[in-house]
Formats: sequence, C-alpha cells, structure tokens
Amino acid sequence: MEKGKKLEWLMAVILLSAAYVLSREGARLVAAQKAATKVVVLDSGHGGDDPGKIGANGVKEKDINLAIARLLKKKLEKQGILVVMTREGEDDLSDPGAVNAKVQDLQRRVQLIHEKKPDCVISIHQNSYPDAAVKGAQVFYYTDSKEGEKLALCMQAALVAGLDPANHRKAKGNKTYYMLKKTDAVLVICECGFLSNPEEEALLNTKKNGKEKTQTKTEETAAGAASAYACPAGGLSGIRRI
Repeated sequence: MEKGKKLEWLMAVILLSAAYVLSREGARLVAAQKAATKVVVLDSGHGGDDPGKIGANGVKEKDINLAIARLLKKKLEKQGILVVMTREGEDDLSDPGAVNAKVQDLQRRVQLIHEKKPDCVISIHQNSYPDAAVKGAQVFYYTDSKEGEKLALCMQAALVAGLDPANHRKAKGNKTYYMLKKTDAVLVICECGFLSNPEEEALLNTKKNGKEKTQTKTEETAAGAASAYACPAGGLSGIRRI
C-alpha cells in the first residue's frame, strides 16, 4: 500500500465502524437519533512522559495516536457529532510529578468517559513485537460486551479488507486491559499496526520534516465515511461495502 494511504483508511474504518454502534437501535429510533446529538470519545493512548511503543525508526506511539484522533475529530465535528478527546495535546492526564502517573492517567480517562456517557469510545493505539516481521491491525473489546464485540468485529473486518487482506488477525475479547474492564461504555481498542515493523511504521507516520502531512484523499475518504452517521441504515450498509 502506498505510503500515507494507511492513515486515510484507518480514519474511514474507524468512522464507519463507530456508525455501527451509533445506529445499533435500528430503524424504529431513526427520528430520535436524528434529533439527538451523538457523542464519541476519542482516546489517544499514552502521552506526556509515556511515549508508548517506540517504532523501528524512532516514531513514538503517542504522536501517531494523537495525529489520528485529531483528524477524526475534525471530520466528526463537521457531521454534527460531539467529539470528546481524552487528551488534546502532548501531555497525558496525570499531575506533574505524580508518583503513580500511569495509574492516575488511566483513572482520569475512565472518569471522563463515565461523565460524558458517550455512544461509543474508540481508543487508538499502536502495537509492537520483538520480531520486526510481525504486522497487522487488530481490534480488542471487553469480552462480556455484546455491543463492543459487534463494533470490534465490524472494524476488524474493514481493517483487513481495506488495509491488508493477508492480515489474519481477528477481533479479540479481553478482560484484563484497564480501559476495557473499567468502563461501562461501548469501547474498543484499535491497535492500528506494529511500529516495530518498519513498513507499517512508515505507513502510520504522518510527519515529514517535522511537519504534519495530511494525505490528499484523506478528507474525501473520511468525510464520506463520516456521513454514515446521519442515516443509521446507510451507516450499516456503508460498513458492509467497505
């Protein structure tokens, strides 16, 4: 896949898949859904002194996560969706110098989600593994969440079809990840790729010469996907076509 195309596909997939959850109550609630403001929380993993995974060529996971979330936020807001970001910038949610900064950060993310009561939460992350050949996007959901499973299965299928048909990874239930087990909201963790794989690191990296670079088709692709939010039936059919 051409460098830079992966990010635009990720945006489209996340937007379309979130539409599945936002429209899950079906046609009988179409009128109510059109009148109500939909809320999506975008959770950019890591931040501050916690860089997350470090790529084969030095790319930091926290930067990739935030770049994807910022682009998604713009597109969703243009569709009238209320978007809440767990972090807007470089820093995480912990206090400066906190002894248990990681725990505090995660607790505050969960608290924010509980307060906002979103329709769904997309937690954006990147993966890593000692073997640089390992690659492929994978989506995780809380094992006991039926709606989370639906969203994860939909997103995983779209990621495979749109990014790498050779990716044999499956959406996977999990009961140990903090964000999954501590939130009541429909939440999935999207591991967009392996930064330890040089090819995937390059595809996910949106920066060139220190400046953020948005690919030419990103806006068209993401805007088209975001429009699925406006019509529940259209959103579901759009997901199946991707």
